[in-house]
Amino acid sequence: MTSGYTSLSLLDVGLAAGFVVLAGILSLLFRLGIVKSLLIGAVRTAAQLGLAGIALKTVFGLNQFWLVGILALAMVGLAGREALNRQKIRPKGMAIDVIGSMAVSAFLVSILVTGVVVGSDPWWRPPIFIPLLGMILGNSLNGISISLERFLSACRNDRARIEMRLSHGATAHESIQPVVRESLRAGMMPIINAMAIVGLVSLPGMMTGQLLAGADPVDAVKYQVVVMYMIAAATTIASAMALLLARRRVFTSDHTLKPGL
Repeated sequence: MTSGYTSLSLLDVGLAAGFVVLAGILSLLFRLGIVKSLLIGAVRTAAQLGLAGIALKTVFGLNQFWLVGILALAMVGLAGREALNRQKIRPKGMAIDVIGSMAVSAFLVSILVTGVVVGSDPWWRPPIFIPLLGMILGNSLNGISISLERFLSACRNDRARIEMRLSHGATAHESIQPVVRESLRAGMMPIINAMAIVGLVSLPGMMTGQLLAGADPVDAVKYQVVVMYMIAAATTIASAMALLLARRRVFTSDHTLKPGL
């Protein structure tokens, strides 16, 4: 099969920016008040992806394990910070919990996928490991953000109900378990919804990119199935770990809800 890959010039990218201009015009017509945010987002997208492209080209070219490790750790740290920034309620020590959960989940799943499923040799081969790690972190970030926001908000808003369970003899684990369950369910819903419509309503980014590069559609589908499954697993693991660790942060040593939540 001949490659269908077409290189884009900076002029081509500039022409595509016209779509952002169109979105800005529509937001002005509807008086949405988001033109500034839209423009900042567009500039950040180009700048961040440009820097990412330079970094990836360097890492791919040098093909050194230590460089891959540094980049991977930086990605985990940035993803963890973003997940924390989305939380209005932040118990002390939660940063360690969030970053740790993301690191364990992302490295566990990505190493299994690259080393076992894909069979990359070595498993940390940059063109395979880094993109897969990025997809895992992006989706885990959303899952953790939603789960923690739901959990911590429930601890604040449903404080009376949780304390009532405690007063009736429930342990800290038993009193908070319904909240943990509902929070984890909320964090998993985006990936569940995505799996329900993939291939029917939407073609995911990785599959689209492979098709644009001229890959065989069957091979592109196989890779996308692997990606969807790994994202589902990583999101569940990261969200569950973050919630279980956060559960310890909301109770005092004598098993009562901490004040100030």
